[in-house]
Amino acid sequence: MSTVTISAQDINKLRQMTGAGMMDCRKALTETNGDFEAAIDWLRKQGQKVAAKRSDREAKEGVVIAKTTPDNRTGIVVCVSCETDFVSKNADFVAFAQTIADAAINNNAKTIDELNNSTANGSRVSDLVNDKLASIGEKIGITKFERVDAPYVASYIHGAYRIGVLVGLSKEAADAGKDVAMQIAALNPVAVDAENVPVDVITREKDIALEQLKNDPKMAGKPTDMLDKIAAGKLNAFFKEQTLLQQAFVKESSKTVADYLKSVNPDLKVTEFKRVALG
Repeated sequence: MSTVTISAQDINKLRQMTGAGMMDCRKALTETNGDFEAAIDWLRKQGQKVAAKRSDREAKEGVVIAKTTPDNRTGIVVCVSCETDFVSKNADFVAFAQTIADAAINNNAKTIDELNNSTANGSRVSDLVNDKLASIGEKIGITKFERVDAPYVASYIHGAYRIGVLVGLSKEAADAGKDVAMQIAALNPVAVDAENVPVDVITREKDIALEQLKNDPKMAGKPTDMLDKIAAGKLNAFFKEQTLLQQAFVKESSKTVADYLKSVNPDLKVTEFKRVALG
């Protein structure tokens, strides 16, 4: 029995995250004591195609800025959060977030702490944040900070400052960098390729695949080695869908992203990427 009260608001939140039915969402949250990540896995283990493979835990409202140094060898993406979209859509708040991003670039910041302790317009960034909080009456802060260093870094901001992407490339390729950054913004891959998928993610996907098979009546009585082979096939399908280089290129679906990069330059590689999103 669940020890957590599952509210209608919780059920609706999970429904919006996954697209699953209300009753299924209620049962998933009940079975997992209100843990949303575990509830998503529970739904998937029942064989449901959920809309969200994982949830982004960034701030609900705010502004995301992605920028690079003039030589394009370093890029930063920063989220300056606030409480309401009324503030986040305000031109003055967007300009404030730009000032924070500029401070990160100008001070060569590597972490949020370094950014907060750096200076902009003669003042400490942390003091500027406190001043802005006092002037607008909402809790604000620098809630996300990522950095990429590479021979060439491309940056991209999607929508109304809601997603910021950095792509590190092995050599200069501005147009390709933007194309790949747009791909990342749209499809949110978990890693550059299968070799870079975190071990815990692979373990999680294997467990979900095996549980799906156990819950499938057609698989009843099948030998373990057969189930393992089918689960491995599901894992390969996950890599194809969720790793950048194996994904179908959004601008030309007959190609993978790896094919596209090769067509631009056989030696062009993605070294890493960072994606920060509101939501």
